[in-house]
Amino acid sequence: MALAILARRRAAEAVLRRPQALGAAMSGWRASYAAAAAAEGEESDVVVVGGGPGGYVAAIKAAQLGLKTTCIEKRGTLGGTCLNVGCIPSKALLHSSHMYHEAKSSFAHHGVKFSNLEVDLPAMMAQKDKAVGGLTKGIEGLFKKNKVTYVKGFGKLASPSEVSVDLNDGGSTVVKGKNIIIATGSDVKSLPGVTIDEKKIVSSTGALCLSEIPKKLVVIGAGYIGLEMGSVWNRLGSEVTVVEFAPDIVPSMDGEVRKQFQRMLEKQKMKFMLKTKVVGVDTSGDGVKLTLEPAAGGEQSVIEADIVLVSAGRVPYTAGIGLESVGVETDKAGRILVDKRFMTNVKGVYAIGDAIPGPMLAHKAEEDGVACVEFIAGKEGHVDYDTVPGVVYTHPEVASVGKTEEQVKALGIPYRVGKFPLLANSRAKAIDDAEGLVKVVAEKETDKILGVHIMAPGAGEIIHEAVLALQYGASSEDIARTCHAHPTVSEALKEACLQTFTKAIHI
Repeated sequence: MALAILARRRAAEAVLRRPQALGAAMSGWRASYAAAAAAEGEESDVVVVGGGPGGYVAAIKAAQLGLKTTCIEKRGTLGGTCLNVGCIPSKALLHSSHMYHEAKSSFAHHGVKFSNLEVDLPAMMAQKDKAVGGLTKGIEGLFKKNKVTYVKGFGKLASPSEVSVDLNDGGSTVVKGKNIIIATGSDVKSLPGVTIDEKKIVSSTGALCLSEIPKKLVVIGAGYIGLEMGSVWNRLGSEVTVVEFAPDIVPSMDGEVRKQFQRMLEKQKMKFMLKTKVVGVDTSGDGVKLTLEPAAGGEQSVIEADIVLVSAGRVPYTAGIGLESVGVETDKAGRILVDKRFMTNVKGVYAIGDAIPGPMLAHKAEEDGVACVEFIAGKEGHVDYDTVPGVVYTHPEVASVGKTEEQVKALGIPYRVGKFPLLANSRAKAIDDAEGLVKVVAEKETDKILGVHIMAPGAGEIIHEAVLALQYGASSEDIARTCHAHPTVSEALKEACLQTFTKAIHI
């Protein structure tokens, strides 16, 4: 392997003889060469394969616990799907598009008037890219601060204690580790007969960097990602139609909240075709023609679009990373099977995040990463998957934690429900943003909170009060008797809890 490093060095030196390449290339090459050489020369206590939310957090935590740590990431920028082409850029566009939509539809009602409103899409995309760039560089800074060795390349298990890396700048190396954590995340789920070209038919990655606003956008899949990206382009002027095979949008959502959520999106002029499947795709013309059919079978129809967004979910990224060569077990979906300590069936090999069973959420992956390295360091780690919140970042936002009413009913648990409409919340009325509700599900006998579901502006922030309540086994009365600042939208949660165990004040 020393010869491989020497070859890379000589090749780089040849390039650097050109004066114009000397500055930036020398800096980048030195960093890459030094990281690869350091990683190859010594055994790490922990080697993390993947630099997404689970991977980079695991690496930093391991280093903080005094473990010599190396992180391998093929993308060349840290943060994984979430930071580069997922959570962060989508939230940037959601916010920018919401500002435009508010200026167009609501500002005049608040006494703010102006003319010549227009969308500067390149500027909007530049703001998104700036946010992403700043955050990825921030993680690199945290790696340096915590002395995490960062290797840029595609990592593949060579043995239970070795990772072979095809380096991004050429050549290869082997990184040795006493413990290896697989944190390779997930990838876009494909659909039979639908080829994603990131031009006419795009994944969420392509939907984040369209060069112009499509007149007609069809979204295949009514989950979190599809509804968020549909909302972005709907606000900017696209005619958006969501096609979903299931009978409902966001199947994991509480039924009552889901129905109100769909009505809210329909008021925003998004169209839904539920219980519908795509059976044909024609991209021969300027746009795309989709042939649709009822999920149960029946008469076909055709819908045309400029852009089609495939948002049918995600699958674990576990193929081609050497799992079979060392005997790591996976399930039929390709997810790596682990025990309560995140260890696979192969001693010394661990896995976290989207690569293992459980919700495919960045914050869940982070919790996995911290708990995993705590176990490796001889401490106790813990992740309570019953208290992992979920948020749809549309407007209004929809956030939930714990069980839905349907789940509680299916378990046969006697329960009570408390609901409070935002129309009765003073802050929501004052800011003219009062569509939504808070719903609390609690055990009837003990009043212990089992689930909380919020549709409101800022629901993704408010939900954490409920997460904390579930984490510590609080009752609805506990929240109801906790003083909340007035006027705040958070008071709607207090009122819903009042309604759960006795009676709300303001309805």
